[in-house]
Amino acid sequence: MNSVTTRYGKLSGVEFRTLYSNGKMDGCLVSRHNILETPYGQMVPQYEAEDIGRRSVKPMYFFKDGSLKSIALQTQTRITTPVGQLPAELVTFHKSGTIRRVFPLDGKLSGFWSWQNEFALAETTTIDTPVGSISAKIINIRFYESGALKSITLWPGQVISVPTPVGTISVRKGIAFYESGKIRSFEPLGKTELPTPIGNMLAYDNEPNGIHGDINSVQLAPDGSVEALCTVDHAVLVSLPDERSELFRPGVKNNVCGDERKVSVPMKIRFEQGKVTFNDNLRLSFDIDRYRFEVRELGHKTDEPAYSCG
Repeated sequence: MNSVTTRYGKLSGVEFRTLYSNGKMDGCLVSRHNILETPYGQMVPQYEAEDIGRRSVKPMYFFKDGSLKSIALQTQTRITTPVGQLPAELVTFHKSGTIRRVFPLDGKLSGFWSWQNEFALAETTTIDTPVGSISAKIINIRFYESGALKSITLWPGQVISVPTPVGTISVRKGIAFYESGKIRSFEPLGKTELPTPIGNMLAYDNEPNGIHGDINSVQLAPDGSVEALCTVDHAVLVSLPDERSELFRPGVKNNVCGDERKVSVPMKIRFEQGKVTFNDNLRLSFDIDRYRFEVRELGHKTDEPAYSCG
């Protein structure tokens, strides 16, 4: 077994490492208890998997200059972050050494360990944010290199009340911020009426994509205006200069359980640079000043997607 010196202290029991061309470590596994002294507190790299819920031992990774890129901790440890003390099992860093992302838990999901098992271990965390204090069970928190809060990802079922430029909104899944602290995006819990350049619309994504809160269906410009949203309730009639018109509307698909229920497919609308764009298709982009837009409420009713077919 080897020992390796890092800028945060010496590592003993190093069993595996790969090298950059400059001789610095890319990553390594350790099989002994080590303590690294970091600006955020003492960190003990994971050296054994203690129970079925933890991943097998994960390597630490380093940037070429020897600074720490990511570290899985042996036990959940409270570390110092720009938003206060946070519990952490996995921490990643920017190249400059500032914290990039903190994961309070880093479990291994499998047939024997579900996200519900992991959720049961999660503790409610309170942090100060640009929109006030937030308390919830959090999957991860992300920071800009400057230390400013970038995004918060919530566990399923967690809801926070957030004051936004378009009103106080009940938010699920996550919320993201500009580096200035202004809200960049959020995921509304339910159908939420929002003002847009072409009229008020009900914003709601019945199947929000992704597992992080970095990008959400409602996106705001730095001035607080709505820049993008998803809707399952409204269609938009676009009147063309030659007196033709085209109707854009959410889609409909069969429920995954194979029964007769129908599920809406959200329509994404972006309002940017004086244009209205549907489903991020530049060929379906219209200048607001050149076309007329009519927001129409859909009459049909669809069900929420089903994830269990019992």
